Amino acid sequence: RDSNRHVKVKQKSAVLNMLKKLDKIRFRGHKRDEFLDLAESPNASDTECGDEIPVKIPRTSTRDNEELRDPAGPGTIIMASGVQDFNRTESDRLNEIKGHLEIALLEKHFLQEELRKLREETNAEMLRLELEKERQRRLELEQKVNEVLKARTEEVPPAQQPAKPQAQANGTDKRSHTVSSRLQKWFCDKFGEYVEDFRFQPEENTVETEEPLSARRLTENMRRLKRGAKPVTNFVKNLSALSDWYSIYTSAIAFIIYMNAVWHGWAIPMFLFLAILRLSLNYLIARGWRIQWSIVPEVSEPVEPPKEDLTVSEKFQLVLDVAQKAQNLFGKMADILEKIKNLFMWVQPEITQKLYITLWAAFIASCFLPYRIIGLAMGLYAGIKFFLIDFIFKRCPRLRAKYDTPYIIWTSLPTDPQLKERSNATVSRRLQTAASRSYVGSSAPTGISKDEDTSRFHTTKRGNFHEVFNLSENERPLAVCENGWRCCLINRDRKMPTDYIRNGVLYVTENYLCFESSKSGSSKRNKVIKLTDITDIQKYKVLSVLPGSGMGIAVSTPSTQKPLVFGAMVHRDEAFETIFNQYVKITSASSSSES
Repeated sequence: RDSNRHVKVKQKSAVLNMLKKLDKIRFRGHKRDEFLDLAESPNASDTECGDEIPVKIPRTSTRDNEELRDPAGPGTIIMASGVQDFNRTESDRLNEIKGHLEIALLEKHFLQEELRKLREETNAEMLRLELEKERQRRLELEQKVNEVLKARTEEVPPAQQPAKPQAQANGTDKRSHTVSSRLQKWFCDKFGEYVEDFRFQPEENTVETEEPLSARRLTENMRRLKRGAKPVTNFVKNLSALSDWYSIYTSAIAFIIYMNAVWHGWAIPMFLFLAILRLSLNYLIARGWRIQWSIVPEVSEPVEPPKEDLTVSEKFQLVLDVAQKAQNLFGKMADILEKIKNLFMWVQPEITQKLYITLWAAFIASCFLPYRIIGLAMGLYAGIKFFLIDFIFKRCPRLRAKYDTPYIIWTSLPTDPQLKERSNATVSRRLQTAASRSYVGSSAPTGISKDEDTSRFHTTKRGNFHEVFNLSENERPLAVCENGWRCCLINRDRKMPTDYIRNGVLYVTENYLCFESSKSGSSKRNKVIKLTDITDIQKYKVLSVLPGSGMGIAVSTPSTQKPLVFGAMVHRDEAFETIFNQYVKITSASSSSES
């Protein structure tokens, strides 16, 4: 009986020790209060198996209770807790252990999340890479120092000393060694940083991040560009004013000073002095002085305050304006670069030949003439051309077109689009001449006029003009609109979106107004309007966001309830004048014939 009691007490103490250890390992983090208490923990975790264990409540007798009492006396705390734990069933203890494990897993999960956040905040990966780089650099430096020391220790003096003064030689060697080490240390301290600056390192490729498109950023950049280019534009305006003799006294004084400086060989010092004077004036202006040193008076433009909130139409219009300015600027730059390229690539041989002869003459003159005479001649020519010849040529355009060689060369140089147009024109001309010869020689009947013959060869993108619009062969586009005007036809009588707006080309003949749809299909999409059937024709504006600022032409006919609108026309004014003049001509001719 005593042995059984000892076994039971031993099992009970082992269970108590296990529970105490589990209670010690839980809630080690700072989020201990966020979890449930042991009494409120769930019966089973999500990751565990959910099989329930049947609960068996053992029957306890009074004898067993007496055996579990503390021998030291009744009512002690240790024996009371032991009795309470022993009275628990096996399922209660298992659920409690599961709760402990579940809380430990949750605590581990939260600790991993905090560790990940700390790693992201401290950027440990970058620090580790930098530490590796510094470690490699330190190892390389240590290796270099060791190699230098090893090379110096291997050096042996060639002269051999006698055996007696060996001790003196050792002393002198030690002194020379200490002096050399001190000298090496002093050299490293003084010039080591500069030597390290000349150390070759691999170039780091940094990728610049592009900013997203923003209307506010776009307007700000446009204003910055305008402010940055203002000094350059002002300088060009002042030079142009000097050449145009805007102020007679200023231009005369500048001409006299320049010619005198060139004659005496002071042209370069004069330009350097002007640069120093300009910087000095800019310093005084930055200090708050009000100085205006400009031939042309500056006009202060009103500065518009930036708008905070822009509507969709204002943003779209802003993008269109910026795109138009960028298009024109890039077009001018491309024209200049293409002309220079074509000048040196012998695209126009007669123009490049003049440049070739001029360069040979300058080369021969530089070989035989002293540089002072060459500089004097070039300076005098530049001054006379800038102040006198350009002034005369600007006032007399006919003289400039005949005798201004640089201007003639520059204007006659073609760009790449002009060369392409020329080549296409020559090819089409050759094809037309060959086709006309074959047509006249083979099947041209007699009695057909020249106009009727050439009209048969005018074609559109889909074939012959009269076949596309089902017209007679005499109808052909006028000379002004042989290629037509790009536009979109807006028929407000139609309900379907496909029939409401059509893109295409508009032509004008002697008697008809023809619209060819660019959409593939039958000729039913094309529109033919007789000029005599038009009751009204007016200028019309659809939307400013469309090409050509939304300009169009509205044509009214008896067959349509609402006017037909030919919108998005870039050359709206030209098309309107052509259509209106032809309409007046046809209506006047028909009225006179009727009368």
